[in-house]
Amino acid sequence: MSTAALAADALAGRQAPEVAPSPNSVPRRRPRIAGTTTEPLPVRACSGEVLGRHTTEPTRVRRQADPARVRRTAEAEAPALRLTRRGRMLMTALSVLVFGSAIVVLGLRISGVLEPGPDFTHTVPVQVAPGQTLWSIAQDTNPAQDPATVVEKIADLNKLSGPADLVPGQTLQIPIAR
Repeated sequence: MSTAALAADALAGRQAPEVAPSPNSVPRRRPRIAGTTTEPLPVRACSGEVLGRHTTEPTRVRRQADPARVRRTAEAEAPALRLTRRGRMLMTALSVLVFGSAIVVLGLRISGVLEPGPDFTHTVPVQVAPGQTLWSIAQDTNPAQDPATVVEKIADLNKLSGPADLVPGQTLQIPIAR
């Protein structure tokens, strides 16, 4: 009988044609499950996660039972975000750019390049009144400037080492900014 005739007979009687096994092939064994018949098991088209069934609870039970199995399941679980080599290179370059620019800006600010101090053009003599401090004198004479910068400049010009050096009635040279 020809192959076409076998196929036609099989379709007519709905029986599978008998195929002789090749001498090199080993018949496939199916696992036997207690309490079931020899009917084929249903095949699922998708995994449990696709159906909305998550396996978090059995994993916890397995972790208590077998630590070696836990390692295998942890290795098999995919991470939430997987970066390619190009993505890792991009993230590295981006982080270097951000941190590098932050270091440059911080260094320039510390060195005073970004915010130069006030330009003091001349000095005026001021007599210290009782209860006055260098801070109050700096605020009175240069209201538009940062008092801390002006106090530092006053102390440098008048060779003052601390607030105890300030005496009422003393005359100080105060720098005036534009």
